[in-house]
Amino acid sequence: MSWRELLPPWLVIVAGLTGIVLLCVSTKDVPVAPPKTKYGVVLDAGPSRTVLFIYQWTTTKSNKTGVITECRSCVVPGPGISSYSDSPQKVGKSLDTCLNQAQKTIPAEQHSQTPLYLGATTSTRQLNLSHPTFSDDLLTALTVALKSTPFDFQGAQILSSLNKEVFNWIAVNYVLENFFKYDWRGQLVPSGKGMAGVLSMGGTSTQLTSREEGNQVPKEVVRLQLYGRTHNVYTQHCPCHGTDQLRRRLLSMLIQDQRSAKTVSNPCWPLTYSQEVRWQSVHAGPCAASDNTSDVPGPDEVFNITGSSNPSACVTLVHSLLNSSSSSCSFLTHSLSSAVKPLQTRFLVISEAMDFLRKSVPSPDLGHAVNKICGMSVEELIQESQTSLDVVADYCFVTAFIFHLSTKGYTLDFDKSVQTAFREIGDPSSGWTLGYLLSLTNTIPQDSQGVLKGIEPGVWSLLLILFVVLLTGSFMRISYRVMVKENSFSNRNSSVFDDN
Repeated sequence: MSWRELLPPWLVIVAGLTGIVLLCVSTKDVPVAPPKTKYGVVLDAGPSRTVLFIYQWTTTKSNKTGVITECRSCVVPGPGISSYSDSPQKVGKSLDTCLNQAQKTIPAEQHSQTPLYLGATTSTRQLNLSHPTFSDDLLTALTVALKSTPFDFQGAQILSSLNKEVFNWIAVNYVLENFFKYDWRGQLVPSGKGMAGVLSMGGTSTQLTSREEGNQVPKEVVRLQLYGRTHNVYTQHCPCHGTDQLRRRLLSMLIQDQRSAKTVSNPCWPLTYSQEVRWQSVHAGPCAASDNTSDVPGPDEVFNITGSSNPSACVTLVHSLLNSSSSSCSFLTHSLSSAVKPLQTRFLVISEAMDFLRKSVPSPDLGHAVNKICGMSVEELIQESQTSLDVVADYCFVTAFIFHLSTKGYTLDFDKSVQTAFREIGDPSSGWTLGYLLSLTNTIPQDSQGVLKGIEPGVWSLLLILFVVLLTGSFMRISYRVMVKENSFSNRNSSVFDDN
């Protein structure tokens, strides 16, 4: 066989065309790199402090909504922002420490794409009602400070009670995996579970938030689009039924009922616990209005109120208080309207008292739990709780209030695992920050992924063999031509010598 016949031109053409066909036909798109991480920063400006939360999610969303995890949090040094009402120029400076931490945590190339939002809650909301100019100056100073950061500033505003509860509802159901769950392959699939409701007890009011179904829903519903589904979320606001206001009204009722006694007995307080209470302190404001105005104590009259630790009497007292003064709170006197069906929803209670109850009382029976809490001594309360005694002393009547709701047909979730899961988002009072960012991811466009062309392993092996053969044949042909040229040159030189 001739060296020239080792690699004829037609074979090279056929091999080249075969390689091109294999590359074009047996290819698939392969992502260039793992999905890039995005970040969001939310500041919760609460009554006593401000907390900065950094969340992260991948650019690959689940039905247009991000799958978010908390990356880091930072407590801003100093008091809440409402404390700066007399010197608003200092409020922006107070955020520097946490904002600098956020800039170090988030990669510099992502700063301009990272949304930044501040939501001011209860104390600033109250300041806006009493001194709107002060609250406006605070928000203006905060806006200037936050706009100077490299982040994508979304706004600094007073968060309405309605919006906060809606965001809380999103966070609760997200943490409980009611929107989606991970299957055995690690992929997101619909959970198939119903949505939980949220009963949130603040200092001045209580809110009941749940998802409404059907065609007839209240006009106040908030329509949300999350993970490919539409949710109509409805919040019922119950003013004057927060823990602080209920406590004032309870003491006001006890003082009026036992005014002739030197010492007023409070069945909802533990034994040996007592306080000197001025009538004006519990009877100020519209929430403590008395029905009996003919025999009202003087504003400076002081009463010694001492605990008697009587669970059944406390429950009866709370029932009487709520039944006689619940006109402003429809879901206490009866179940919600026919358009709203809370009895089909389980509610997670956001309350320090409920957290203490879950930790201290193993029984899932709420009635037994109330008896246990209301029967605890001062020493037991101090031992079980790391909160001040003045706070835990009120846990009895708060749990009695929650028990009253259970008698109206509401299903209140007492499962410790549920509360443990919810605690993953940190302080429940700041849960709205997660809910806000989850809703925001719907408006953030998803980055398009770059792709490379890939081939199957078998095709790759075939192409490798083909190109090795081509390279080997080419090398042999080149070597042959070199050898032929050298032989020709040698023969020419020898013939010249022979002629000489």
